[in-house]
Amino acid sequence: MTTAKARHALAVRLAAGIAGYCAFINLYSPQAILPLLSQEFGASAAAVSTIITVSTLAVALTAPFTGTIADVLGRKRVIVVAMFALVIPTIMVGLSTSLSAMIFWRAVQGLVLPPIFAVMVAYIGDELPQHEATTVAGIYSSGSSLGGFSGRLFVGLLADLVTWRAGFMALATIAFIGALIVAFLLPHERKFVRSEGLVSAGKQMLAHLRNKQLIATYAVGFGVLFNFITTFTYVSFYLAAPPFNLSASWLGAIFVVYVLGALLTPWTGWAVARFGRRRFTVRVIAIWVIGIVLTLAPSLPLIIAGLAISSTCGLICQAISTGYVTVTAKAGRSSAVGLYVTSFYVGGSFGAPLGGLAWHLGGWPACVALVAVMLAIMSAIVIFAWTPRAPAPTEVPPIEPP
Repeated sequence: MTTAKARHALAVRLAAGIAGYCAFINLYSPQAILPLLSQEFGASAAAVSTIITVSTLAVALTAPFTGTIADVLGRKRVIVVAMFALVIPTIMVGLSTSLSAMIFWRAVQGLVLPPIFAVMVAYIGDELPQHEATTVAGIYSSGSSLGGFSGRLFVGLLADLVTWRAGFMALATIAFIGALIVAFLLPHERKFVRSEGLVSAGKQMLAHLRNKQLIATYAVGFGVLFNFITTFTYVSFYLAAPPFNLSASWLGAIFVVYVLGALLTPWTGWAVARFGRRRFTVRVIAIWVIGIVLTLAPSLPLIIAGLAISSTCGLICQAISTGYVTVTAKAGRSSAVGLYVTSFYVGGSFGAPLGGLAWHLGGWPACVALVAVMLAIMSAIVIFAWTPRAPAPTEVPPIEPP
């Protein structure tokens, strides 16, 4: 690899990781302080979880259109503008004086997030060869997982040390710095083929809906975030109550379990090539079941271990699925990824209210049962709907773990 190509590849990897980090440091940040917000606003667990639901729903509604627009306007322009725009609603979340105001600004956050992460995944698929795309998708997922952990940790810590409002101001500052870095670092598109117009891009999006492999992948994405939202929203209420009685800081620190996923997801391309996409995914889901069941143990260390297993398996499934979308979609990758993101976040939008119903009916054990059922459905989809053939060398060749 020439020096210029190496610099280009490194810049894309770093920009992808930073973009994922800045997007996800915001998206799930309130989870660590949901019990605190429930007390401050006098709302039930299900009502305050709307703070999470409204963002995921906004993402789901706008993601496919974001992809279509990016297929016309270009990738970098859309990514950078959205990263700067994210700063405003993040500040306003911290200034909210009512639950309804926070819900509104969280919805605005959700509207500007798809231009960051959906388009970045499409950028990766366009600008890098297939043997590199899965690895960089893993790096992007690692940045996302680190961002998800950092957002919850920072808000939780600052909620105890200062106020939860200071936590969101800190996130806004990080988002602004990240936008500056990506604007400078991310190379301009070299291989992007601009769509002829919105009508043409829309036709490409409809074509994706006739691709059975993409539909099956979208269904798996639905299940991934469904499980994440159910697990990490209601485990906060579970651990904040007796006998654990964890504070906001400790609830934020629990999300250090994401770090394990961040370390392992870059290996995804190598593992897919070694074991086969379908076989490896089924094994990951089986381990995920073990992890979520482990959270029923009456021991905080075992619960944390179960959460670490669950988050790692979920991030690996996400890396596999997003990589599969970029490989399967031969044209209009932004719209293909946008549809995946829509399915993914629709799953998250269902995870909070159905998880809330499970929590109301049977507490944490009912939430665990709900996740286990969804994992069984995901496994069936992978076994019966994903292509059984092993990946060809030109599709996902062996990739050495970084």
